[in-house]
Amino acid sequence: MFRTTPMRRAIVGLTAAFAMTISLTACGEESDTPGTGSGATVPSASADTSLAEKVPAEIKAAGKLTIGTDSTYAPSEYLDADGKTIIGFDVDLFNAVAQKLGLTTEWQSAKFDAIIPGVTSGKYNVGVSSFTVNADRLKEATMVSYFSAGTQWAAKAGATINPDDACGKKVAVQVGTVQVDDITARSKKCTDAGKPKITIDQYQAQSDATNAVVSGKDDAMLADSPVCAYAVKQTNGQLALAGDIYDSAPYGYVLPKAQADFGAALEGALEALIADGTYKTILSKWGVEAGAVTDPAVNPQVS
Repeated sequence: MFRTTPMRRAIVGLTAAFAMTISLTACGEESDTPGTGSGATVPSASADTSLAEKVPAEIKAAGKLTIGTDSTYAPSEYLDADGKTIIGFDVDLFNAVAQKLGLTTEWQSAKFDAIIPGVTSGKYNVGVSSFTVNADRLKEATMVSYFSAGTQWAAKAGATINPDDACGKKVAVQVGTVQVDDITARSKKCTDAGKPKITIDQYQAQSDATNAVVSGKDDAMLADSPVCAYAVKQTNGQLALAGDIYDSAPYGYVLPKAQADFGAALEGALEALIADGTYKTILSKWGVEAGAVTDPAVNPQVS
């Protein structure tokens, strides 16, 4: 997903868990310790005084960062079994970044397409929600890259789906993601060639898109690669990955446009976590180490 966006949900029974996700709208609890969704415990990160000095005065005075996230995108960010605590690899990693800056975190659930406006309006200090860095977003905000993901497709196990020729298929995608542009362009290519269009079903939550394929309402879905792979695993063999990962691009933390200096502090914190091994530990805990980067950057150049 990836997101213009990206996916989400640990399940007990797939349908029941998706239903729980849809019904819960609570904000996440304040979190100053890493999430505990799966795997090894993440070590606490010690504060770095030189990095903490780059934190804006009003945030330093508050002592915490308020973070907007779309908590429907496992394993990036999603609700734990209690229905209110937000966990995921994005959560663990950014909690560690905040600790490096001497800050705690307060995670708040939001619709994906409302997060960047929330950052620019001051509702959130940071947006952390598997945002793909792209030119349009860089016009609105400062972004700090921290991970790399591509787009992946999935369909019913045993189904024959070719992402490069999905004409006439019904395809699920999350609202506001880069995948919407992707599938729209593919559908136009179909109709330009005189073939049936792709029926594009857009869902507010990636979990809803996944469930649509599981139930047979849609033939396939596409999302950010780590999200899609995680979703497939959670279906216990009902879905399978289709095609290769493509269009890899960085995820980025979202800050107000004028806060490039604060972005440099986040970049420095990430570099420190990479150097001391905490970054690798967190990604390995969630099984997403394939997306690791070695060179986080403020407003990285993208095509």
